[in-house]
Amino acid sequence: MSGGLSIHELLTPVAVIDEMIMETNIKVAQDYFDRIGRNFRPHIKTHKVPALAAAQIAVGAKGINCQKISEAEVFADAGFTDILITFNMFGQARLDRLKTLNAKLDLQVVADNAVVVDGLAEVFHGEQSLKVLVECDTGAGRNGVQSPEAAVELALRIAGAPGLAFQGLLTYPKTGCEPAVEAFFSQALALLADAALDCPVVSHGGSPGLFDSDLVPSATEHRAGTYIFNDRSMVRAGMCDYDDCAMHVLATVVSRPTETRAVLDAGSKALTSDLLGFTDHGLLIDYPGASIAALSEEHAVVDLSHSDRKPVIGERVRIIPNHACVVSNLFDKLVFHRDGIVTRIEPVAARGKVV
Repeated sequence: MSGGLSIHELLTPVAVIDEMIMETNIKVAQDYFDRIGRNFRPHIKTHKVPALAAAQIAVGAKGINCQKISEAEVFADAGFTDILITFNMFGQARLDRLKTLNAKLDLQVVADNAVVVDGLAEVFHGEQSLKVLVECDTGAGRNGVQSPEAAVELALRIAGAPGLAFQGLLTYPKTGCEPAVEAFFSQALALLADAALDCPVVSHGGSPGLFDSDLVPSATEHRAGTYIFNDRSMVRAGMCDYDDCAMHVLATVVSRPTETRAVLDAGSKALTSDLLGFTDHGLLIDYPGASIAALSEEHAVVDLSHSDRKPVIGERVRIIPNHACVVSNLFDKLVFHRDGIVTRIEPVAARGKVV
């Protein structure tokens, strides 16, 4: 507890989280998946904080989704026992650590090619079986097998590999492409049935399509991360309003060189240069029309030429980031508050861990 410390007394830049908004976001998402009868597996990359994952599990989430083995190790050490890692696993050092994890919890991984499958089989031969899902490219153009036929071919390779168990199908789709995802999954499931291969899990994903998951009836679970905080991109996707954004970056106006320019102390090391398709670097919620036009490492340059109101030197401003997940990864700690009074400070425990 903070002893009544106000967030306005904190040194800036700082990422602050509104506890009440966050709790509502967790509950609203879980209620939706309970209503449609689907497992929900939160992605911890958004926060990397075990206490927040525990809050997600407490309301009904099934396990967690990690992106790195280092993240999974942090959360395993914190007592989490149902973990999915959604990244191809390569290299002896990484696979040895994967084997250690698999021996003490319910672990699942993904693969989208034979090289990964064969590498896993070589390490897990004679060990406790590792559950593997086939990652499918359903339109996002990132990782994934390119067709339902290829998905079944790789599933059969997994099922026939020593030390491995085929666990299901998984995708991270392009936003707004639920019909294409369903078409891919339903065709792959039919082919798997023809091959007499059980498919326990069909994992759909993403926060931008969070509340459209029911449009993919073949899915058995959904993975999402950003929803816990929400951000500017989630508002643009229609998944929330600005009032549902729990994360703000607080910054201070350190200069007003001209009538139409302000400079903040929150640069790319606090707001990120990840535009996510926006033309500026975050939303100054108390200054409509103002635009964070440019970032250097420690400075944000704000264009005030279209803002009726203008901040003064020394003023603190609130910024809704374009992409909350990246902002969490820029800070060692996140500050939580209720009505502006600090309630706790949590270390971003899985940030930057390499050993």
